[in-house]
Amino acid sequence: MFTTGQLIFGVLFFIVFVIAVAFQYRKDKTIRNIHYRGSIWILIAFIGFIAMIAAVKFLFI
Repeated sequence: MFTTGQLIFGVLFFIVFVIAVAFQYRKDKTIRNIHYRGSIWILIAFIGFIAMIAAVKFLFI
């Protein structure tokens, strides 16, 4: 299916990618708190709206 070289490359790429994403997340943490304060409520409202649509679908159809 995959050669040994491809598997090694895939594993190393995944490890480096996760480290890079974690580093950028920590680096942008303060900026994100300043500019996107209160955005959790938009996410909660969106999830609630989708849940309401699903409930209406399953209750009335």
